[in-house]
Amino acid sequence: MEFIIQILLGLIVLELFEIYIQKANTLSGLIAKLYEYYRQSVFIFFLIHPSFYYVLGVLLYFDAFNFYGISILVIKTFDIFFKIEMIQQVYYKKEMDSELEEMMGLKLTPIMQFLALWVHVPLLFMAISAIFQ
Repeated sequence: MEFIIQILLGLIVLELFEIYIQKANTLSGLIAKLYEYYRQSVFIFFLIHPSFYYVLGVLLYFDAFNFYGISILVIKTFDIFFKIEMIQQVYYKKEMDSELEEMMGLKLTPIMQFLALWVHVPLLFMAISAIFQ
């Protein structure tokens, strides 16, 4: 059980790092900050998402590709590729859907910023604990 707690604490630390490095007041501010990493190198952009690789490694280690494990991977993958798509639309295509344009001015509350932490950690716990039952 201590090992699982240490694994979850590792995910919490990585999620807090991502929250810190991607902190912005609005969605457009978040996309602008991520674009700076993306502009430097797409590899840097992917490196600022270390929790994705951590979760993938933990799931591989435990062979925990159950419903919860796949769910967390799908959520994290969609998150990364949604950010890339937003960067593409804002900075390269320079056109967006009207709904997305309205979302860009959306203020990011602390609850929204910490949502990943509150979703991913329990999902990882459920994915790992399902293996030991």
